[in-house]
Amino acid sequence: MARGDRISGAASVAPAPLSGAYRAVWRWHFYAGLIVLPVLMLMALTGALYLFHDEIDGVVYRSMSQVEARSGTASPDRWVAAAEAGTGGKVSNVLIPARPDQAVRLTVTLPDGGKRTAFVDPHDAQLIGVTPFGGVMETVKQLHSLALVGDWANYVVEIVAGWALILVATGVFMWWPRGRDVGVVTVKARDAGRRPFWRDLHAVTGLYAGAVIAFLVVTGMPWSAFWGGQYMAYVKDHGLGRPRPPAAASPFAHAGHGDAPAGVGWTMEGVVMPNPQPSHAARLSVVVAAAEREGLVRPYIVSIPRSPDLAWTAARVIKRVEDTRSVYLDGATGAVRADIRWRSFGVGAKAFEWGIAVHQGTQYGWINRYLMLGGCIAVWLLAISGLVMWWKRRPAKGLGAPVAPPGPRVRAAVLGIVLPLALLYPLTGLSLIAALILDRLFQSLRPRVAARI
Repeated sequence: MARGDRISGAASVAPAPLSGAYRAVWRWHFYAGLIVLPVLMLMALTGALYLFHDEIDGVVYRSMSQVEARSGTASPDRWVAAAEAGTGGKVSNVLIPARPDQAVRLTVTLPDGGKRTAFVDPHDAQLIGVTPFGGVMETVKQLHSLALVGDWANYVVEIVAGWALILVATGVFMWWPRGRDVGVVTVKARDAGRRPFWRDLHAVTGLYAGAVIAFLVVTGMPWSAFWGGQYMAYVKDHGLGRPRPPAAASPFAHAGHGDAPAGVGWTMEGVVMPNPQPSHAARLSVVVAAAEREGLVRPYIVSIPRSPDLAWTAARVIKRVEDTRSVYLDGATGAVRADIRWRSFGVGAKAFEWGIAVHQGTQYGWINRYLMLGGCIAVWLLAISGLVMWWKRRPAKGLGAPVAPPGPRVRAAVLGIVLPLALLYPLTGLSLIAALILDRLFQSLRPRVAARI
């Protein structure tokens, strides 16, 4: 979002000298883009695809997900038997479809720990097909979070997100008129072969999409390993998070390996409810009948615990957070152990869940989805226009980072923008310290290198 030269008629008007503070901020804007844009572009691409999760999934798996609508259904226990017989694994959760022309989807855990998704016709319990767990959209999701690289990559995502906010903040600083120039609000330059066109495109895109990009970054932070964990710990310790279990129910507990319920939202992720009277006679048919009796709206996911002393969970698949509902049921009798709804959550958990729903483009319908899509496209426009601007002004040697003169005003300008974000997001702060050390080292080496030439 940098300012540039102003052209009047055929003559060029010399631009006002850039202040040291401006050059310092420009320098960090340059480095922030260098650090985050490759990862941010990947996250924007995969995020844009995930906004159309249902449509893409429906096209790719239409042959398995669509069935002939008929009256009557087979026993849910037969769905489980068909999936387990066809895969050799154990069913861990079942997605009950909203319509009679849709297949039941069952997540199956294999003996080697791998997972598959089985499609079963709900009317005759015939296995239609099996895919890798979650299908193509699960791969997109794993790419979006860099989970395919490893668990440590989640920390990288958190660092990138913090630097993305620095990128937005420094961009706003550079665009701000300061009583002299008028900030660019339209693309005035017409020649796409010259740098002013790309400068204007970069500035206008950042101006109109910067807030959306910042929103996507901030609402994505609660997913992160360090900051997200700290946030959830705070809201839990201060009574702002997950609801308390009803007085008649057992306390919530942390799920062991393989027992985390699906579809319950991020606030209740990994939360299970012990069943005081464990029974090995638990069945999916009993739980589905109980969920229907309780008026749980389809589609919903039933999670089957591996441990018999845990309650089963039926969680509604939602678009709007106000529709959140998770019912904890005795798998043998269908008795309701707890019924958790949106009103049960604390303000911190509500903010968390609302941010995720808006981030995923589901909370406010099509306008929400396309606004988030606009933010993803803007990331690519900013990256491409920034790269073109650098290419047109690149030096013969070196990166061509703007040189910032020393001085207290310069340091105050940079710290005033960067320091609050570094304090709010500690991993970003640590990476900032590393960047400062490298920058000082590079600056100290430059005179020596120049003297040898």
